Amino acid sequence: MADSILQTIGSTTLMELRHVVPAGHARVLVKVEAENPTGSMKDRMALAMIEAAEADGRLRNGGRVVEYTGGSTGVSLALVCAVKGYPLSIVTSDAFSQEKRTQMQLFGAELTLVPSVGGGMTKELTQNMIEAARRISEEPGSYWTDQLNNRDQIACYLELGEEIWSQTSGRVDAFVQSVGTAASVCGVATALRRHNPGVHIAAVEPSESPVLSGGKTGSHAIEGVGAGFVVPLWDETIVDAIHTVSTEEAMAMARRLAREEALFAGTSTGGNVIAALRAAERLGPDATVVTLMVDSGLKYLSTDLYKDT
Repeated sequence: MADSILQTIGSTTLMELRHVVPAGHARVLVKVEAENPTGSMKDRMALAMIEAAEADGRLRNGGRVVEYTGGSTGVSLALVCAVKGYPLSIVTSDAFSQEKRTQMQLFGAELTLVPSVGGGMTKELTQNMIEAARRISEEPGSYWTDQLNNRDQIACYLELGEEIWSQTSGRVDAFVQSVGTAASVCGVATALRRHNPGVHIAAVEPSESPVLSGGKTGSHAIEGVGAGFVVPLWDETIVDAIHTVSTEEAMAMARRLAREEALFAGTSTGGNVIAALRAAERLGPDATVVTLMVDSGLKYLSTDLYKDT
């Protein structure tokens, strides 16, 4: 018996891909983060940020939580705030799925929508959302989680790394993860390398906006990643490789995962698996590559990922 839905966050399944991995590649394992209550790995970080702020007094009873988000963080914060009784103001955009916005509102969040240009994720959109959240957070009693700068979330990703290490019995040769706030790739990498300093760490970003690779910022449609600038929590010393994956490639792989592996996931998961397959080809059949199923495809039914398939 659980006293709260929050107790069901984490301890997700790790499963092996059986059909999309070519012969001669390393085995590829996927952490099914869609098992979390809102269908997203962001449940972990939302709970970590709120509980850290409660512990040190930044968030007090009756305080309003504020955040800017592509959607999944907002949904996760809305869940946590609904359980704990905090009002929540979310700044988001029409660039992100209607399903996420609806779910946030159903949990009780108040939404401010910042318009995009052509429905794409860009540096300018991210900056406009941040500024809108900053203004709302100036209201007395507000607590701005400010996810791009908030290091409280790293603790939950250290735990995620420990879960992966335990579930594989210490057989992890590479870990692959797309970069949003960068906390997940850095946190999991830190945990895994405490056990084995030689674990290969690969980051993933949109090829249309390859800023971590030194390229130019641009517009893409991989929700939740690729802010369009180098995010504050990014640590280039912790990664061994950066893979770029296009929106089209990531969407195609997400659809393959649904058809061939029965994993119904979002676009960033498709990008993760593409990059994981590259690592698996390089490492060969005796190795193990781990990546994340970031969230559920149910969040994207109205988007170009699934609406015409």
